Amino acid sequence: MDVKKLYRSSTDKMIAGVCGGLGKYLGLDPTLLRLMFALLVVFGVGSGVLVYLILMIVIPLEPEPPAAQLPQDEA
Repeated sequence: MDVKKLYRSSTDKMIAGVCGGLGKYLGLDPTLLRLMFALLVVFGVGSGVLVYLILMIVIPLEPEPPAAQLPQDEA
């Protein structure tokens, strides 16, 4: 059984990778999640900022793959 883990994305990020990580975990487009956070900031009187900051602190950063697993550039 493969266990899904929630990480902040180290590649698909604009600020801290929270939406990229949530998008990968939930199978959603990170752009939609970014839009939802922006709407929450505007219409939620700034509560989106607080939620984003809490998630940024709680969700760990995605671990780097070992050097042997990194894709090699073909030149």
